[in-house]
Amino acid sequence: MKTIILAGGLGTRLAEETLLRPKPMVEIGGKPILWHIMNIYSAHGYKDFIIACGYKAEIIKEYFSNFVLHNSDLQIDLKTGRQQIINATTPDWRVAVVDTGVDTLTGGRIRRLQNWIGNETFMVTYGDGVADIDIKALIAFHRSHGKKATVTAVTPPPRFGGLELKGDSVSRFSEKPHHTDGWINGGFFVFEPEVLQYIAGDTVSLEREPLERLAADGELMAFRHTRFWHPMDTLRDKHYLDTLWDHGAPWKLWQ
Repeated sequence: MKTIILAGGLGTRLAEETLLRPKPMVEIGGKPILWHIMNIYSAHGYKDFIIACGYKAEIIKEYFSNFVLHNSDLQIDLKTGRQQIINATTPDWRVAVVDTGVDTLTGGRIRRLQNWIGNETFMVTYGDGVADIDIKALIAFHRSHGKKATVTAVTPPPRFGGLELKGDSVSRFSEKPHHTDGWINGGFFVFEPEVLQYIAGDTVSLEREPLERLAADGELMAFRHTRFWHPMDTLRDKHYLDTLWDHGAPWKLWQ
């Protein structure tokens, strides 16, 4: 089963990092967050990826073109120019890097990959969020309900201290509590190929008409993920994920 990773946005809320590189190439623990996401899928045996690029696509293409070089030691004989790769650590992934247009929206990027997808069930996620999600359980859930689409539902990450008030008096304060009053779209989708019929073209955002129509048609189901999930929307998020990586990242499902 192929996994599409949406990696073409401008990442304007993380402008400190994305001025020179696309957001999925911003590093967590010295590796692009894109690498982390791919490892999450690979840990469950899903290793066939399509990277839907746009903004600064050439940087993602260069990274995978020289993946072995980026992830190995190198010995060079300066006299002869001979190079030898040493201690190569390369996963058995199959990666297609496809430029889906700088201005194309998320739905349009998926639509442009129709020939790559074919008539098979496929997965989609965003190139800026990590989770300790059980991909096999997600797929089993999708197959069990027989609908066209599954979205992973998560609770928003804690960001601010919570206050409970009685009049003007604070009756309870909790530092960065987890929200329990709602679910949000956490990515990690599973789609049947018929979902492409809900996407008209490049100017369609997946999160608007396609998912709204699928929900209205009773074709969108939610896989509840109650453990770790976190996006990298801001520089603060990046620093938080860096800290987690240094102290045992919960999304590190691989050896």
